[in-house]
Amino acid sequence: MSTSEAGAAALADPRRWLALGILLIANFMNLVDVTIVNVALPSMRDNLGASDAQIEWVVAAYVLAFALGLLPFGRLGDIVGRSRMFLIGVAAFTLASALCGLAPSIEMLIGARVLQGLGGAMMTPQVLAIATVTFPPHERGQAFSLFGLSAGLASVCGPVLGGLLIDAQLFGLDWQPIFLVNIPIGIAAIIAGWFLIPRLPGHAELRNDYAGIALFGLGIVAVVFPIIEGRALDWPAWSFAMMAAGLTLLVVFYFWQKRRAHAGQPQLLNYDLLANRDYMFGAFIVTVFASGIPGFFLVISLLLQSGFGFTPLQSGLTNLPFSVGVLIASFIVARFGAHYLRSRLAVAAGMVSFGIGWLHFVVAGTGNSIDPWSFLVPLLIAGIGLGTGFSSLFQLVLRNVPPRDAGAGSGALQAFQQVGGALGVALVGQIFFSQLAGNLAAGDGPQAAFGDAAALAMWYQVVSFALVLALAFVFKGNRRVTEGQENARAAVAEV
Repeated sequence: MSTSEAGAAALADPRRWLALGILLIANFMNLVDVTIVNVALPSMRDNLGASDAQIEWVVAAYVLAFALGLLPFGRLGDIVGRSRMFLIGVAAFTLASALCGLAPSIEMLIGARVLQGLGGAMMTPQVLAIATVTFPPHERGQAFSLFGLSAGLASVCGPVLGGLLIDAQLFGLDWQPIFLVNIPIGIAAIIAGWFLIPRLPGHAELRNDYAGIALFGLGIVAVVFPIIEGRALDWPAWSFAMMAAGLTLLVVFYFWQKRRAHAGQPQLLNYDLLANRDYMFGAFIVTVFASGIPGFFLVISLLLQSGFGFTPLQSGLTNLPFSVGVLIASFIVARFGAHYLRSRLAVAAGMVSFGIGWLHFVVAGTGNSIDPWSFLVPLLIAGIGLGTGFSSLFQLVLRNVPPRDAGAGSGALQAFQQVGGALGVALVGQIFFSQLAGNLAAGDGPQAAFGDAAALAMWYQVVSFALVLALAFVFKGNRRVTEGQENARAAVAEV
């Protein structure tokens, strides 16, 4: 250890590793919630009498709220203090989890999911920011590697834990424990965090771009809402008008950010990034890449449980190979560092497209029963591809960002990732539920109806990831890596 490193270690907070444990617990809780809900969707649908569109909103409401909250709450953490905002976020997430578990109707559950997404958006940007400030440079790599490990473990634990909690029927409850389990964990994290996480002062002189928040949020919601609701309402004229209005708001948002940049005022999304064509091209690829998976697991869970009568635990175990693949990928990509990024992205996208394409033919060929073992290899291949692709893609995009914008660039990419997830749920849900309704109206049995609809919906993933594969070869990603960009990429590696 050099003299400067020894000095940094001596000045570092002695509680930093205990504080890291709290950050990891909160991060784990948030990430598990994303996957744990998938296996509970059929139970929620039956228990609450939810419509097709409403069950889509259980997923999309969380993802959308999380996406829209990441940038403004990240900035708010800079203003009021990151530790304070983190604890507020954990408290909000825990309270929202209680409201989800106690929700007596699907409408209240969707509303609580919005609050839960906002709570997740409050704490997530602070987690990595606190870790960056708390640890001296020579310890950051080890600390960030633990975030990647926790993300991989969360993806593995989510489906199985969800199935176990639902099958256990604790206290006569059905799907509710998947949310209620967050309450004791969240309370423990708040208490421990209050005493162990260093107090990081805010910067009251900073300002948030509230008009930009409104324009961006309204624009995204105006695009996603009619895609989810339009099919059930037979696509009224207002649905197309709303989408057009949403796109218009996003254009206005662009010019608003440009105006604030020229006036030297803070922007929600740094205008230098919006004007960076390579970065925006990369952000588009991130959006497409991220759009495939949330909708895919919504479809798979409904196929297995509602179509073929699997229990939530059986469904979770069937989905498990995908999560194991993501975990395997987290160990593989660490060995490559920043090398062969475009090739890795192309191979990863090809693996996901191939794996889900294989599964398409498995599902399309099913009769009145389905063999869960036939899901193992294609899901494992797709999971390894997804885990490999995200790491490569984030590094590749951030290579086109100047060091001074690296932090804002990585945060914005996470927002684009979540927006892509919400759009994917809307689009995949539209394909699946439209085909399912037609099949059932034609008198098909549930197995045939669900199987045909799921197989059709999987073409979205096959095509979208094939598109990413093609775009990887025209992506500009050859700039020299700087230390600041390397740190920023490390900070989002677990995404």
